[in-house]
Amino acid sequence: MYLKKITLVNFKSYDEAELSFIDGANAFTGNNGAGKTNLLDAIHYLSLCKSYFNPIDSQQIKQERDLFMLQGVFDKNENDELIACGVKKNQKKQFKRNKKEYQRLADHIGLFPLVMISPNDISLILEGSEERRKFIDTVISLTDAKYLDELIIYNKTLQNRNALLKQIADSGRYDPTLLEIFDEQLISSGNKIFAKRQSFMQIFTPVFDQHYQYLTDEAESVSLVYESPLLHADFATILKQNLEKDRILQRTSQGIHRDDLVFQVHENMPLKKFGSQGQQKSFLIALKLAKYSFIYQQKGFKPLLLLDDIFDKLDDLRITKLMKMVSADNFGQLFITDTNAERVKRIFEDIKVDLNLFEINNSIVSHE
Repeated sequence: MYLKKITLVNFKSYDEAELSFIDGANAFTGNNGAGKTNLLDAIHYLSLCKSYFNPIDSQQIKQERDLFMLQGVFDKNENDELIACGVKKNQKKQFKRNKKEYQRLADHIGLFPLVMISPNDISLILEGSEERRKFIDTVISLTDAKYLDELIIYNKTLQNRNALLKQIADSGRYDPTLLEIFDEQLISSGNKIFAKRQSFMQIFTPVFDQHYQYLTDEAESVSLVYESPLLHADFATILKQNLEKDRILQRTSQGIHRDDLVFQVHENMPLKKFGSQGQQKSFLIALKLAKYSFIYQQKGFKPLLLLDDIFDKLDDLRITKLMKMVSADNFGQLFITDTNAERVKRIFEDIKVDLNLFEINNSIVSHE
């Protein structure tokens, strides 16, 4: 699978642009603020129905315009697939595959998967557990539609249970029957999600280790540790044990919505506190490359790989190793942004890989 062409109208900083790509390395170069990352985000939007950077659809519309449109042609199994989407202010987002509109956007997820590596990924290390849960859920959802459906059910049930807890606190009337119904639904979905996350980690962790050791020449040991309340007790017991606390807090305090992925460096030291910038960067890249490998393994075809401005905090050796890796047979189509066109050309000349180079200036595209 690869992206042959993309067209943007009123998307972010772009009035209009049309670009054709090769099934290999494609690079967008230009100064900071030129519009390079917005092109990556347009590709991300076509693949995953949303921006990588901003969840609010209307904010992707160019200033003083009323709508944006994106269209892409993917080659999948040697067939052209036309994906189009449009967002108009105060209207429902439209997403179409081969001119037929999706009834549920969830049905599009996983058909044209991609992996983005960006400076924004540092939030996985610095922010709370929600970011890391979202990472796990995204990877599994791209390969398992049933998991995404189960996640939607769980989150809806969680909202209902929390609303009931608040209602009990406000009214003083406690209805154990309704709470038991929500508990049963939560336990059913939660156990399925927990089992899938455990299975995922068993496959994912060794792949992550392999990528990290390659990038760093086995310089130090790091680890990923999956934490969940369900590792220590069954879900029904957890909900019973925390019922009084939940009634006081007016929310469900324990469950798989509290799971976390712990990042460690050296001997079980938190990466956030004890990892250098280089270690953190290598950790995040290895995490995303493992995501790529997992999707490829599960789907049987290669996702797109998007690298946004990742060269600045890597030394030349790691850059060369990374580019050799992602240009090899195990990887497919590649999109890169960088401020230095000569650096990008030199890297790909050194590893003898063809490059399709675009120069971006004030959201206007010129092609070499």
